[in-house]
Amino acid sequence: MSDVLTGADGVIRCAWAGGDVEYQRYHDEEWGTTLRGDRPLFEKLSLEGFQAGLAWITILRKRPRFREVFHGFEPSVVAAFGPDDIDRLLQDAGIIRHRGKIEAAIGNAGIVAGMAEGEFDELMWSFAPVRHAPPTTFAEVPAVTPESTAMSKELRRRGFRFVGPTTMYALMQSSGMVDDHVAGCWRAVA
Repeated sequence: MSDVLTGADGVIRCAWAGGDVEYQRYHDEEWGTTLRGDRPLFEKLSLEGFQAGLAWITILRKRPRFREVFHGFEPSVVAAFGPDDIDRLLQDAGIIRHRGKIEAAIGNAGIVAGMAEGEFDELMWSFAPVRHAPPTTFAEVPAVTPESTAMSKELRRRGFRFVGPTTMYALMQSSGMVDDHVAGCWRAVA
């Protein structure tokens, strides 16, 4: 399989974006684009946690409902969720109904809500590695890095859950802390 693919629209993208319109939009507009702010990064952390063990396209398709039932991923609101909210979420087929992931999102929200404004953003971006040339092939793209391992370790130390090093590297990619668009993709930065 080639590492880049020309879409029906004539645009050359990373091959993982395939022919799915939602995946292509995500690739073109979000993945590898700088994302800043406590709330947006908390949303990304939560969705990456829900994605663990699943395909990202599943999360993208369910993201509107996630945003609705998690009240825009506003940490202070999510942190106040109780047992009735957990039961409600476990019954909602529009999201990933995994008790551990739901409870982790709520617990993680409490940690973020307890931080000073901007502190979570600063913490997350403190692990961003120095930018590098785009990978030539997907084989060069790691699943885990020393930075994602350090991020995971610090978040776990603070009590966060569903923040393993592979999940944190995916967050780094999706939030633009690293840019792994492969050479030849229109989004790859030389």
